[in-house]
Amino acid sequence: MNKKYRNGFTKNALSGFYGVLSGALRMAVYPYELIKENPMQYVSMPKYNDTKKDKDDLKVVSLECFNKIINRFLQGSSFYVPLQIAFNTGMRAAEVCGLTWDCVDLNNKTITIDKILLKQGKGWVFGTPKTKSSNRIILIGNTLHNILKQHKKFQTENKLKYGQYYTENNFVYKNENGEPVTTDSLKYLSRVVNYELQISFNFHSLRHTHATMLLESGANIKDIQHRLGHSKLATTMDTYSHITNKLRQDSVDILESIVSKIK
Repeated sequence: MNKKYRNGFTKNALSGFYGVLSGALRMAVYPYELIKENPMQYVSMPKYNDTKKDKDDLKVVSLECFNKIINRFLQGSSFYVPLQIAFNTGMRAAEVCGLTWDCVDLNNKTITIDKILLKQGKGWVFGTPKTKSSNRIILIGNTLHNILKQHKKFQTENKLKYGQYYTENNFVYKNENGEPVTTDSLKYLSRVVNYELQISFNFHSLRHTHATMLLESGANIKDIQHRLGHSKLATTMDTYSHITNKLRQDSVDILESIVSKIK
C-alpha cells in the first residue's frame, strides 16, 4: 500500500485495492478455509493529508529545486513540457492538460487559455476555465517559445514513428503515442518529486512559484493578476500577501533612503 501511495495512487484507488484484497482474503478464511486468518487486518492505509492549506502554506519551488526536477525529467520525458509550461506561465494543471496547438501562437509568442481538461466518469472532457477572467491570452518568453517549437517537431516525428497506432489529436501535452495525458499523471509526478527527490512539491507549486518570482522581481501586480486569471486584484493581493507586505516595506525603505538625506 505504501509503495502504491508513493507511486501517486489516489486515496480512492487505494481504498478500492484494500477493499478487494480484504474481501478476497476474508473469503479464503471462510467459507473456503484456505488460510487461517486474513492478513489484511494487519495492513494500515497510508494517511492522506486532506486538510485545506492556507496561503501561508503555499509551496514555492526554488530555482535550485526546479533545476533538480528538470534534470530528473529531461527534455523527451513526458513531464518535461508541462513542467516548463506551468513554470513559465503560471497555468493551472487542468489548463496545461487542456492546452491545444490552435491556442499556441508561436509567431506572436502567445498562449490562449480558453478550456480545461475535466474528468467525467471514466473519461475526460473539455470544460470551461475556472472563471470568466481565466479565459485569457498571455505572452511567453523566448525560453518557452523554443521549448514548444522543439516539442511540436518531436510530436511530428512521433506521429511518423507510430504510424497507424498514433492517436490523432491537437493536444500540446500528450504521450509519445499521441494519447492525451490527464491531471492524474501530474499527481504521480508530484509523488516522484516528493519521495525520490525529497522536494516538497505539488504541480500547483509551479503556479505559486511563477507569481512569486514575478512579484519579487518587481512586475506589475495587475499584469500578474491577468497571467494567473484572477477575477479580482484582491485575490492576487490576498493570496500573495506575504510577498506584497514585504514589497510595501521595501517601498518605505526606498522612501526613507531618499528623505533621510534631506537636512
